[in-house]
Amino acid sequence: MDFWKDGLRIVCVRLDNLGDVLMTSPAFRAIKTTWPNCHLTLLTSPVGAAVADFIPDVDDVISFDVPWVAGKNNQPEQIIELANQLRQHSFDEAILFTVQSQSPLPAAMLCYMAGIPRVLGYCRENPYELITDWVPDPEVLVATRHEVIRQLELVQRIGCYTDDQRLSFRLPMMDRQLARQKLTAAGIDFHRPWLVLHPGVSEAKRRYPAEKFTQAADRLMQEFDYQVVLTGTKDEQPLTQTIQNELTGQVVDLAGQLTIGQLAGVIAEAPLLIANNTGPVHIAAAVGTPVVVLYAKTNPQHTPWLVPNRVLYFDVPPSLRSKNTLLQQFPASPGPEASPEAIVRAVSELMAEWQSIA
Repeated sequence: MDFWKDGLRIVCVRLDNLGDVLMTSPAFRAIKTTWPNCHLTLLTSPVGAAVADFIPDVDDVISFDVPWVAGKNNQPEQIIELANQLRQHSFDEAILFTVQSQSPLPAAMLCYMAGIPRVLGYCRENPYELITDWVPDPEVLVATRHEVIRQLELVQRIGCYTDDQRLSFRLPMMDRQLARQKLTAAGIDFHRPWLVLHPGVSEAKRRYPAEKFTQAADRLMQEFDYQVVLTGTKDEQPLTQTIQNELTGQVVDLAGQLTIGQLAGVIAEAPLLIANNTGPVHIAAAVGTPVVVLYAKTNPQHTPWLVPNRVLYFDVPPSLRSKNTLLQQFPASPGPEASPEAIVRAVSELMAEWQSIA
C-alpha cells in the first residue's frame, strides 16, 4: 500500500443518489483524517452532486449520469469524453464506492480509460488490472452490513480511519435561518407539535401509498394536534397537493420551494421527519433529527444511521421487484409492518423517547 499516501489526487466514484453520497461521507472523512493534504474529487450523478457542497471533506465535484447506474441513454462518445475529462485531472488514485448489488467493473473500465494508475474497489470476480487494489466482495448475494460500514471498511484497506462515523452535512447558518423564516411565514407555531412529511421518492418501488400517508397525518393532526409541513421536489408537487387537500388543520406545502440547504434547514429545525427510504432520511440522520421511515423491502443496508428512528416495512409490488431473480430469493429481514396506525404509534414512541433525553 505504499502507493496510497498523503498529498495525492484521489477521485472517489459514487455514481448513484444523494443518500448514497451522504452514507459514503464517513469514508470521505476517514480519507481526509488520515491524509489531510490529499485532494479529494467526487465523481457522482447530478443528483448526488447537489449535496456535495455540504460535505466538507470533498474538494471538487464532477457530475455525470452514467448509463450503468442511472439508465441514461448516453452515447459511447460521451463516456469517452468523460474519461478524457478525468485524464486531464491527472488523478493518482481512484476509489470505487458501490452498493452491494452493483458491479464496479464499468467504473473500473472508465478509470482504466482515464489512465488512473491505482484503483481500489470491491468486486466479486477477479478484475485483474482494472482494479489494482481488489477487495473480494464478502456480500455475495445479500447485504450484511450497513452501507456506511461497507464503505468505511473499504477505505480501511488502504489505512484510512476515523473515530467519527456520523454522516457529514455542513448546514450553513443562512440556510437554517431562511428555513425558519419560511416556516414562520407559512404559519407554523413552534410552540405546538409539528413534523415534516416527505412523501415522495425517486423510485416507484420505494413509494409508500399517498393515501396511507394521508391517513397517518390526519390522525396525528386530529388526535395529537400536529402541524404538518410537506416537502418534496417540484415534480412531486401534485403528490403533496393531493395530500394537503385531504387534510384539515395546519398543513404547509413547501414542495418545490426549497433548495437542498433550505430543506436541510427545515429538517434540522423539525422535531421529527416521516418519509420513504430516500435522501431526506439521510439528511435527517446527518443533522440529528429523529425519523420514521417507511421502508420498502429492497435495500436493508440503508436504514437511518446514528439517529433515533423507527423503521416500518412494506412489500414491493411484484411488478416493481428487481429483475435479478437471485436477489429476489433474499428479501429484507421482516420487521414492523408499515400502516397508518403503526406510523402514529412510532411517532408517539419516538417523540416520547427523544424528549426524555433532550
